[in-house]
Amino acid sequence: MVNNYEINELGKEESWRMFRIIGEFVEGFDKLSGVRPAVTIYGSARVKPDENLYSLTEEIGYRLGQEGFSVITGGGPGLMEAANKGAARAGVTSVGLNILLPMEQQPNKYATKSLSFNHFFTRKVMLVKYATAFIIMPGGLGTLDELTEVLTLMQTEKIRPFPVILFGSDFWNGFLDWLRGMVMGREYISKIDCDLLRVTDSVDEVIEIIRKWHQEHKLIGQGLVNGH
Repeated sequence: MVNNYEINELGKEESWRMFRIIGEFVEGFDKLSGVRPAVTIYGSARVKPDENLYSLTEEIGYRLGQEGFSVITGGGPGLMEAANKGAARAGVTSVGLNILLPMEQQPNKYATKSLSFNHFFTRKVMLVKYATAFIIMPGGLGTLDELTEVLTLMQTEKIRPFPVILFGSDFWNGFLDWLRGMVMGREYISKIDCDLLRVTDSVDEVIEIIRKWHQEHKLIGQGLVNGH
């Protein structure tokens, strides 16, 4: 049986947790407030530096940097590291938003601006808030979670409909077939939701999509509607 002392201690711990969460938001807003315009790149932590996908992601980060975009990633190894490496090579701000985990995730050395988070949800806000485009490289559950989060925010008009680019048709076509056939077929989503996605295998096309959208909308600012 839990006694009153244990209940009080649990209550105190929850109160301090709330302040730690607020602290993560405050630090993120403070350190990232000048990172504009920026592109967030998601992807697997498990891709090795000698793999072609790593080189392609590094090239995307570098080319975005040449266009004047800062690059934001989850700050870990694999494709996150590759994107940060390319941005750093281009001399632009290379942001790594690391998540503290018991295994796998360690901050990569190519982030010129690095933050670490205890909570996924505060980190996810920062990955979205300062971005004016999203590139989704192949990845696992975390990447899928981040993709669907971005799409949900756009669907519900919590953020503007920025470009969402899926890189690697072999990887993503099955998912898109299921999304358009099964999910849209049952009217759980609309064609407008699917139209938010672009799939490509070309680094040049990635850069052109983002460059064209940015020129047309002339948006250099926060990803969240009305700055929220």
